[in-house]
Amino acid sequence: MIQQYLLPRLTDYPFMCLPEAVGNLHDDPNHSVYRAVHSLDNFNMHVVIAGKGFVEMDDGVYTLQKGDAFLYFPMEQQRYYSSTNDPWQMRFMHFYGHRLKEYFTERGFHRATLWTLKQLKPIETAFQELQDEAENNKIVQLPRLSTLTYSVLAEFMAHAMPLTANKGQEATERLAALLPLIQQRASEPFVLEEWARTAEVSPYYFCRLFRKAAQMTPMEFVTLCRIQAAKQLLLEKPEWTVKQVALESGYQSASYFNKRFLEQEGLTPTEYRERMGRTANG
Repeated sequence: MIQQYLLPRLTDYPFMCLPEAVGNLHDDPNHSVYRAVHSLDNFNMHVVIAGKGFVEMDDGVYTLQKGDAFLYFPMEQQRYYSSTNDPWQMRFMHFYGHRLKEYFTERGFHRATLWTLKQLKPIETAFQELQDEAENNKIVQLPRLSTLTYSVLAEFMAHAMPLTANKGQEATERLAALLPLIQQRASEPFVLEEWARTAEVSPYYFCRLFRKAAQMTPMEFVTLCRIQAAKQLLLEKPEWTVKQVALESGYQSASYFNKRFLEQEGLTPTEYRERMGRTANG
């Protein structure tokens, strides 16, 4: 579930920073957010308090756990979601300020989106104080609201270090570990969304990581596995019809099976059986 407090965005204010939303999230294995480029005109900070989740970047999928955080600048594409097996608990805020981009850039915080915190408790406390203020007083006390927002930023900058790159390899390793299982179940219908959930990535990144791990698309891999199984059955089960081999290999249509087999092997299943049968006998 999500608990958040939304505040009106001001255009004329004398403060360094103000929150547009502040809250916490927990017990939601389906939590998933995607924002296209240029769709969110504020800063977005999330800190993981417990559990784990994933952030998709151009160079891969990163696992975030307790003590990790992300900071998006305005107008950036955003894609993050919870683990379904171990849903993350998070503190978050969306905030804005006239010169915040320059302030972060001067201190090097434009160089990374993903961070890990050397100490978690100070920023948890700062988040709670800000949330209490937003809940109880809304924008009645703007100076205090701004001060508490800056307190969260100060604790973040005091304890944040860039997240190590090797955490982004975990999703690739999980997917590579699935290849033998996908091969074993190749005769079953291939449902991309189900396999993506098993790997704990989105369908888009499942395909992207699959190509990286196997140098082919998921369906190309499944097709190769099915054709390989069919070749074995054509020789080991000479009494079976091509239709029976097709069904056992994962194809409901014998004509479609013939087409894919011919594309892959340069022979029809019947021609393959006859040729290889003669080879085996001679």
